[in-house]
Amino acid sequence: MLWSVIVDGNDVSQWFGEYLSAFAACGRGESDPASLLAYYGVPLLLTTDDGFFAATSGDQVVAAMRQQVDGMRAAGYGRSEVLSSQVTVLNATSALYSGTFSWHRGDGTEIRRPTLTYLVTDGPAGRRISALVVHGP
Repeated sequence: MLWSVIVDGNDVSQWFGEYLSAFAACGRGESDPASLLAYYGVPLLLTTDDGFFAATSGDQVVAAMRQQVDGMRAAGYGRSEVLSSQVTVLNATSALYSGTFSWHRGDGTEIRRPTLTYLVTDGPAGRRISALVVHGP
């Protein structure tokens, strides 16, 4: 089945801001990582310097997010800051959101400064992150 909507860069940026708030709440322990299924697609493609993984079920997506969230909680995560971001509309149903983020502990010290690219798609389930690319250092 084909699905077609018009993806708009401003809408993607606004939606992504909502996702970042939900992700931060998980990192602080205020929400369960399963709540992120409202933002992540199934299947979800993940790629890092360590390898490539296709999460083909909701349970696998939650497990991947839980692993990251557990690390953030252990580090005392408090908030994220978007240092730079860019939305590139690819076609009527997808866009790339690329950004560099600064993750901070509750005391304000920086934990990590990742650069990430997300493939955001709009389909029957709504807008979802369909691929997550973690850039090298």
